[in-house]
Amino acid sequence: MPARPRKRTSPRPAGSLAAAPHGSRPDQVYTRVRDLIVQGSLAPGSRIVETEISARLGVSRTPVREALQRLQQEGYVVGSPGAQQSRLTVTPLTQPDVHELLDIVGALEGLGARRAASADAATRRALARELRALNQDFAKAARIPIDHGRLYEADERLHRRIVEAGVGPRLLALHQAVKPQAERYIRMYISMLTGDIKASVDEHDAMIDSIDEGRASEAQKAIELNWQHAADRLARVIEQVGQRAQS
Repeated sequence: MPARPRKRTSPRPAGSLAAAPHGSRPDQVYTRVRDLIVQGSLAPGSRIVETEISARLGVSRTPVREALQRLQQEGYVVGSPGAQQSRLTVTPLTQPDVHELLDIVGALEGLGARRAASADAATRRALARELRALNQDFAKAARIPIDHGRLYEADERLHRRIVEAGVGPRLLALHQAVKPQAERYIRMYISMLTGDIKASVDEHDAMIDSIDEGRASEAQKAIELNWQHAADRLARVIEQVGQRAQS
């Protein structure tokens, strides 16, 4: 009996999610679209078109629509007043938004720092050693020539370690939903923020010392202050170069 001819399939577009396991595709579409926004591949202020996103990811419009609804609820995209889903745009990067967003991140991480500083002495000391090593990596990444990618990753690892050490699953889920929105700002403007690295290193040291010594309230305030200062720095940069949004 002759062999049955093999069915030819058309190639999937780059970045396709067609091979996603059953039941996981909506979450994968959400994560992929969010990554495109966070990394700047979908620019601040740009229009979101469902058909273009579905073609880009190689999926139907249904999971894209679900992802966009979730992203709108979380603040990554925004709709024009009275417009339909197709009129969604990527949320612009603005001074008011950066202050609100980084205050929220600071409040969440402040709770993590407070709980980490409330642990037993041995746990605090071990955590502090980890954090000091991460802060050293952060400082090294800021040396000339500055490696902006490494600088961001070192800062991210330090803050994430505090959160992981100090919070429960609910707070961690909130942090994971909000923090990438702060990442949009930091990645977009990081090359203009390196003049204040010494201040950031010192603020990290204050956070770590408070955790190490079990000063819970001071640890919470230190990390909140770190994010308040980050918002101030970003707001000054935005004032200098303009808000990142297309007209």
